[in-house]
Amino acid sequence: MAINLQKGQRENINAPKFTIGLGWDTNSSSTGSAFDLDASVFILNDQKKLISDENFVFYNNLVSPDGAVEHTGDNLTGAGDGDDEQVKIDLTKIDGKVSEICIVVTIHEAESRRQNFGQVRNSFIRIFDSVTNEVILKYELEEDFSIETAVEFGRIYKRENQWKFEAVGVGMKGGLQDYLNRYQ
Repeated sequence: MAINLQKGQRENINAPKFTIGLGWDTNSSSTGSAFDLDASVFILNDQKKLISDENFVFYNNLVSPDGAVEHTGDNLTGAGDGDDEQVKIDLTKIDGKVSEICIVVTIHEAESRRQNFGQVRNSFIRIFDSVTNEVILKYELEEDFSIETAVEFGRIYKRENQWKFEAVGVGMKGGLQDYLNRYQ
């Protein structure tokens, strides 16, 4: 049975292979332009820095060097129900230097399209077992991000040889480059 998380809550992930599903609905009529939300993953060491540039997994770099993190591809519209983008994780392949996996969603060309997360609703992140498809946990973002153009949905981190998930739900006015600057 899935655990529904609140912001800041942490839970163990007891599955070596799982998929992160990210979903959202948008109100495209408010700006006249379609929304293109992008999921990105930053694979970090214990200093909270990217292990290497190749450990930034996103629509132009779909697989981490160790093969443990795989982005399944860019959804340009977010149309339909369920997950809009997915990231597969195989902890049996993870590089020993990895201590954290940060999951971020940004709005492509947010500034020029005058879009923000205040125009996005029903946002969620869920983690499900890749073998059984059983949902392990889910976090629904309920905050009103009226000016933010990027949101850190959650992070997976290692503590005492156990992988855990933290529901972060922190937005910022900025984009992918701002996260790259933070983690490089």
